Amino acid sequence: MSMSTNTETQVEEAVAPATEVVPKQPKQKKLKPARKQVKAGDVDKETAPQTGKEYNIWYNKWAGGDREDSYSNKTKSQTRCNIKKDAGLTRANTTGMRYCCLFFSRGCCPYGWECEYLHSLPDPERAMPDSSKDCFARDKFSDYRDDMGGVGTFTRQNRTLYVGRIKETGVGVETEEIVRRHFKEWGEIEHIRVLQYRSVAFVTYVSEHNAQFAKEAMACQSLDNDEILNVRWATEDPNPTSKVAEKHRLEEIGQAAIRARMDPRVVDAMQAVRALEEGREFLPDDGSEEMDEDNRGGKRRRIGGPETDDGAEPEATEEEPVQEDPKGLLSAETLESLRYFNELRRRNGVVSVGSAPVPQAKAQKPVAGLGLGDYGSDDED
Repeated sequence: MSMSTNTETQVEEAVAPATEVVPKQPKQKKLKPARKQVKAGDVDKETAPQTGKEYNIWYNKWAGGDREDSYSNKTKSQTRCNIKKDAGLTRANTTGMRYCCLFFSRGCCPYGWECEYLHSLPDPERAMPDSSKDCFARDKFSDYRDDMGGVGTFTRQNRTLYVGRIKETGVGVETEEIVRRHFKEWGEIEHIRVLQYRSVAFVTYVSEHNAQFAKEAMACQSLDNDEILNVRWATEDPNPTSKVAEKHRLEEIGQAAIRARMDPRVVDAMQAVRALEEGREFLPDDGSEEMDEDNRGGKRRRIGGPETDDGAEPEATEEEPVQEDPKGLLSAETLESLRYFNELRRRNGVVSVGSAPVPQAKAQKPVAGLGLGDYGSDDED
């Protein structure tokens, strides 16, 4: 009986490590087919009354009519997009289309899963095929409209929306919370600024594509007080600090994009040449300060002892080359030569380029009998 008990105990101890509880990973929610937001004919399309003789297709109104599209005569939008209910798979997910559906953002797409465009928010991580188009595949223009409406311009990356005609019922903090609750549905918000007692707010998104989507989704919508919002592009921030920060942000994005497309070998070569010009040692990106003898190819020269009193250069010793497949644009022999000349420059006291003028050698008197060197030079008065 004791033998069987001991055997069972040993078996349980051996099986115990294999039956450890593994934490369950959260299941990714599968997208369902996009639903049809409206049925054909449900939305009544109202035509603007004719107030002039010519229709301006740039401002979408009659010439000679009311100023700024007459927001006082605007009616509230009949539909509104709900991302949680309306987002889903469409034909664009199989065809590779990256642009979003304009009517989906307005909440009035009657096609649903049969739509040729995406029924989802634009992905900030995926770049659009053409930077001269917005996230709805509409062509941008060289300048904004006078009323800062429309598609926008391709000359400036604008992530800020002007939201006007807000009905304020409390202090600025409460208004900011209301604006954030309604606008965070369309993407990640960087910051919100509310001009209290002016019924105006500025909403800045992290991605420009989310700002484009939010502008169409919130046009002629209301917050909590049944107002009709005036959503348009914001003008450039006149604050110098904001201008500098935006400039640095665009430079970092551009450098990251260029670095991602460049060959790493070209980057290493450029860094090696720059290190030689600046008079410093070039270290690869992997952080290894010294390479093994087995990892170095070609002839290698080593710096000898300290500089002698007579100013002679340190001796360089040569070793047998080690055959190795080159892993970069510059061979191991070239990199070792760069380090060797860099050490010579440092020991000879040569200042790096760009920091101080390099001392020039004194002009020597030409030696007689050198042929062309003394032809008609110093003997003439």
